[in-house]
Amino acid sequence: MEVCTPVLSQAAGTDPSIEPLHTRYTGPAYPQGLELFLQTSPEFAMKRLLAGGSGPIYQIAQVFRDGEYGSRHNPEFTLLEWYRPGLDHHDLMKEVAALMYACLGEELGVEKISYTELFERQFGWSPLQVEIRQLEDTAVLCGIETGNLEYRDQWLDLLMSLVIEPNLGKQGLTFIYDYPASQASLARLNPEDPRIASRFELYYQGVELANGFHELADAAEQRKRFVAENHQRRQRGLRQLPIDENLLDALEQGLPDCAGVALGLDRLLMLRLGKTTLDEVLTFSLTKA
Repeated sequence: MEVCTPVLSQAAGTDPSIEPLHTRYTGPAYPQGLELFLQTSPEFAMKRLLAGGSGPIYQIAQVFRDGEYGSRHNPEFTLLEWYRPGLDHHDLMKEVAALMYACLGEELGVEKISYTELFERQFGWSPLQVEIRQLEDTAVLCGIETGNLEYRDQWLDLLMSLVIEPNLGKQGLTFIYDYPASQASLARLNPEDPRIASRFELYYQGVELANGFHELADAAEQRKRFVAENHQRRQRGLRQLPIDENLLDALEQGLPDCAGVALGLDRLLMLRLGKTTLDEVLTFSLTKA
C-alpha cells in the first residue's frame, strides 16, 4: 500500500553522520513558536504505521539533509522507501535486485559480501578489531590526507568512501551486508555476534543506491541507542536532537518482524541515463533552486 507521511516532525534522527534541516512554525496552538525538522527519511513515521497494523507499505518521498551537496549529493532528494513484514534483510536484498533489473533494463549479476570480509580482502585486517593507529597507517599508505578524525567509524567511513566504494558494483550489483553495530542504530543485532547488525547497502557502478535493515523492534534498546548517539553528537561538538517519543511508543505497542529499505531515485536515474552527476538529472538542484 502506498502511504504519505509528514515531511515535518517535532523530532529528528540522532545519527551523528546525518544533520537535519529545520524550520519554525508560529501560530495557533504554538503562539510562541515550535521548532520542526524536515525529514531525513520517512522511516520513523512509516514504522508507526507498521506498528498500527498497516501491513507492507511504501512511499516516494522528498527528504532533506543539511551540509550535503556535491556530484552525488543534494540537500533535497527523492527516496523510495518500503517495508516488508515477515522478511529479513537477506530476503529484501532479493527484492531490491529484482527492482534494479526492472529499472536498469537488464538482469545484472549479483555479488554479496559481508562488511568484515570486504575490509579483510582489501586491507588484510578486520574492521571489528582494528585499532585507530592501524587505520591511520592504512590511510597514509592509500595516500589519503586524514585531518583530525577521532573515532573508528570515521576512519572506516573514510576508507570505505575513498578506497573501496569506487570499485564496488562494476560488474553488476554488489550488496554489502552485516555492518558493525555502531553503524546501524536502527537495525537488529546479529544473535550470534552482537558486534554486527543486520544492515545492507547496495552499490552499482561505484555508487551507493540503497540502505536497508532487518528492523529493530525493541523500544528500550532503541532508546538506549538514541541516547548514545546524542552523547556522540555532544562529544563531536554537534547539537543534541530531540528523541522521537512517538516512534518509541509505537515500538512499545509492537513493530512486526520486518525489513525495510530506502533507495535513492535521483542516483538511480543518474545511472540509468549514463550520467555522472546529480546536477545532470535534477531540474532544480541546490544552485538552481
